[in-house]
Amino acid sequence: MSFLRRRSAPTPAGPDFDVLAMDPGDWPGNLGAGLLPAPDGTCQGVFLRYDLFGGRGPAMIIGNLPQGSPAREVEEGQIPFEVAQLLLALENEEQVEVVGTEDVPVMQGDNLLIVRRLKLSESRISCVQFDRSDDVLVTIASWDRPITDDLYALLKPLPAELFQQG
Repeated sequence: MSFLRRRSAPTPAGPDFDVLAMDPGDWPGNLGAGLLPAPDGTCQGVFLRYDLFGGRGPAMIIGNLPQGSPAREVEEGQIPFEVAQLLLALENEEQVEVVGTEDVPVMQGDNLLIVRRLKLSESRISCVQFDRSDDVLVTIASWDRPITDDLYALLKPLPAELFQQG
């Protein structure tokens, strides 16, 4: 998939990979972004929080974690990093675990994605994951909203300027 490529700029402004998410202009709520830095300064992942609840926590978190990111290392039954961040932001301390997965083919434009739907012990959370062609794992976690196939049509790389400091 051509739009899912590693960015080749000599000094990237933020992560050294494209961040696949929804454009902030396409979302009616507030957007927040977080970077996961490694000790050497490299970016170990990006997650974006889309808030529709008026400052009471996000409705959705989309994470982009490259190969080698420690946040990708989860044990059997453990929730993904993005689900943990969603629960933390919502101040929900309930113990949640993955109780099952299902692989589902989804078309995004002319491209076929194999999406893993995670079934969680907390039924108000929807969670899906898919691997990009550049070995970045995309995880979408949504609170109290199902994740439908039309969401994938809204995903696109965000501009590097969004992650510049200063």
